[in-house]
Amino acid sequence: MSFDKLIHIDEFSSTPKYRQLANSIIEGIQKKVIKKGDILPSINEVSFQFYISRITVEKGYNYLKSIGIIDSVRGKGFFINVDTIPTTYRIFLLFNKLSEHKKIIYDAFVATMGDDAMIDFYVYNNDFNLFKRIVERRDKDYTHIVIIPHFLDDDAKAYQLIKSLPKEKLILVDKMLPELIGQIGTVYENFENDIYQSLSQVNESLAKYSRLNLIFPSHSYYPKEIVRGFEHFCQDFAFDYQILADSKKLNIQKGDLFISVMEDDLIHILDQILVNKLKLGKDIGLISYNETPIKRLIGQGIATMSTDFKQLGISAAELVKSGAKDLIENPFYLTQRPSL
Repeated sequence: MSFDKLIHIDEFSSTPKYRQLANSIIEGIQKKVIKKGDILPSINEVSFQFYISRITVEKGYNYLKSIGIIDSVRGKGFFINVDTIPTTYRIFLLFNKLSEHKKIIYDAFVATMGDDAMIDFYVYNNDFNLFKRIVERRDKDYTHIVIIPHFLDDDAKAYQLIKSLPKEKLILVDKMLPELIGQIGTVYENFENDIYQSLSQVNESLAKYSRLNLIFPSHSYYPKEIVRGFEHFCQDFAFDYQILADSKKLNIQKGDLFISVMEDDLIHILDQILVNKLKLGKDIGLISYNETPIKRLIGQGIATMSTDFKQLGISAAELVKSGAKDLIENPFYLTQRPSL
């Protein structure tokens, strides 16, 4: 057969090209387009025809060989080694961005799905127009569409597009759409309640600070529910507080506590603490969103509040496998350290 019609390499996709190559061959076997004994094109031929490196092609073929789908004979090349492959999960996976935390979600999702899932992975950088192009140009019969739905602009348009997707295939991760509860599987963060409950846990530690400050950029994909939860906590527990949009214009005062949702803001705060010769955890308090290993080591340790990113990925994969339409609230933790 003509392999130029079988093999599909999508430059938009964040799935490694060697896996795209392998997935194309697996799908060809499942659809009976190719069969046991068929000879695959050589590494050089695939490299030349699809503009990918020989190393990438070799890695794709070696992956298929490692799971028993193809074999090779010296001097004859690679050939299909199986009659059939059971129908697997074919997953269209869309993340809003790449980051250390999103990698944790991705790795946990992929590991939980195992080898019986073919995953086409895309990143739309919080941009609705890119998201729309990626969604509308999909050309495969996916069993599931898994989306992390965070956007800088055009939220309403994005949610309308998401709601138009096949409900039986759709799973949302990290954020829910209330209109779709009960119709689709969702694992979500309860942003408003999470910050409220986390601050409540350390209310006594916060009492030594005269003012609580949330740094929340005005143009951000972070949900506004975080601000509401912070405001409700401060009002309920009678804390003086303010919402700041720009950490670069901080007027740090002794007795302030800062909560930063962005990593860049965390750096600006630490810089200002050094410049003003203030003692972290005594003169100034600091809590950072999203746990990372380095935050254990900065100073004597930065307090964090964070969802369980690994569990987000695991729960999303379990929803795929079970077919359930469950609404799952993801765990959220505050880790208290000397910065508080």
